[in-house]
Amino acid sequence: MEAKETNINGVFLIKPQVFEDNRGYFFENFNSNKFNEATGLDVHFVQDNQSLSSKNVLRGLHFQHPPFAQAKLVSVIKGEVLDVVVDIRKESDTYGEYVAAYLTEKNHHQLYIPEGMAHGFLTLKDDTIFAYKCSNYYHKDSEDGIIWNDSNLNIGWNIKNPLVSEKDQLMQNFSSFVSPF
Repeated sequence: MEAKETNINGVFLIKPQVFEDNRGYFFENFNSNKFNEATGLDVHFVQDNQSLSSKNVLRGLHFQHPPFAQAKLVSVIKGEVLDVVVDIRKESDTYGEYVAAYLTEKNHHQLYIPEGMAHGFLTLKDDTIFAYKCSNYYHKDSEDGIIWNDSNLNIGWNIKNPLVSEKDQLMQNFSSFVSPF
């Protein structure tokens, strides 16, 4: 496993070691010891989530307020996504900046997202299956988000009219956002 820190402190692009032959492939999707050693972190995941989406579905930008904040390890089982993480930690040097990564069923890459980040993704293929491990349980009253197309964030989604839930269309702008982190 290779863990490469991105331009946002604490966000890692994870590249597992994949063994391929004429039968297909095999890799460890997650190994706690190897993950913690590669990242220098001590993360414990308590919940796994999975979603199925058609092409051009945009989910996000989501987070949970403390004390229910979540770190996540996200990956694609089938399909392809543009995965985006926005730093919403007030004291961070990269506050308001984002990192984007292509996660696909072919590259098997994962993105580790620490607490204090807003997260979203855009599906680039039909029937995309997205999986994520969470370090804390879902808590409905703590969920929040930032509007996906906020002009201050200027995220390069490269799509004008994605399929977005009604809830995600009503998220707050970054300029009026008061970070709990």
